[in-house]
Amino acid sequence: MQIPVDFSKKAKASSKNSTGYPYQISASDLDKNFVYAALDVDKSLIEETSGDGGHTKRKLKIPAVPKSGTYVLGAVSGGLEWIATEEC
Repeated sequence: MQIPVDFSKKAKASSKNSTGYPYQISASDLDKNFVYAALDVDKSLIEETSGDGGHTKRKLKIPAVPKSGTYVLGAVSGGLEWIATEEC
């Protein structure tokens, strides 16, 4: 997976025209990388929406949390499910 902005490449490019560190990094580039941060899970478990500034926002799709009882989140037959602790 490729992060949208590779700051090490930007630093190398900017050092040609300057004396090196410190170099400036763009706030919008930081925003892109922050919003882009991704979970390392199967793509079917990710929900993508629009984040701040129009960047992609990702979150893990999980079933609704049960209203009462004690449960753990587990994988059952390739899907995420809340499992009652008595069943664990």
